[in-house]
Amino acid sequence: MLGGLFGLPFLTDWPLLSTLTREGVSTGTTELLKAARGQIGVTTLFDPAYVSLDYPGGDVPEDRGVCIDVVIRAYREAFDFDFQKAIHEDMKAHFSAYPKTWGLTRTDRNIDHRRVPNLETWLSRRGHELELTGWEAGDLMTCRLGGSLPHVVIVSAPSEASATILKVIHNIGLGTHEEWLPLKAFTDFRRFRFVPDVPKT
Repeated sequence: MLGGLFGLPFLTDWPLLSTLTREGVSTGTTELLKAARGQIGVTTLFDPAYVSLDYPGGDVPEDRGVCIDVVIRAYREAFDFDFQKAIHEDMKAHFSAYPKTWGLTRTDRNIDHRRVPNLETWLSRRGHELELTGWEAGDLMTCRLGGSLPHVVIVSAPSEASATILKVIHNIGLGTHEEWLPLKAFTDFRRFRFVPDVPKT
C-alpha cells in the first residue's frame, strides 16, 4: 500500500522500539478506531492544498486530505472533539510556544491544526506524550519521513512478533488506509495518547 514509500530507501538510523502490546479494548479506543476506519474508501486522495475553512468544525472535502486530517476527523466523529478549535485557541494564547517553521507571525485557523508539529506541541503541552514503550491501539504516533517530512498515524494494532512494524490507519499518499507500517522508513518517533473524557453518543 505504501508504494515503496515514494521510492525512498529505508533509513537505517532508527530507534529500537520495545516489544508491543495487544490492541486495547477501551471504549475510547474502540470509538476512535471505528471513526478512523470509517474514512477508508471515503478519503481516497492525498491533497495538501491550503483551503479556507469554516470555524469551528471546518474540514476539507472528505474525499481528500493529508495524514493529520485522518486524526482530526476521527476525533470529531468519535468524541465530538475539535482539534481545529483546541489548537487555534491555545496558539492564540501561547503563540510563542509553537513552532515558527512556516514564518507566521499570527495564528491561522485554516491551517494551524493541520500541521503535525503543532499537534505535537498541543499534545505535549497537556501531558499526553508517552515513552516509546508498549505501543497500544489508539496511540498517536508522529515521526519524520526522509528525515524531515512530518507524518502522523493512529496505531490500530501492535505486533507481538516484531518491534519494527505497527498496524496503523493513515493517509500517506493513497487516501486513508489501514496497513502494516515498516518503522525503518521513519525517524524521530513520538508517542501520544489522548482520549477525551466521554465518547460521542
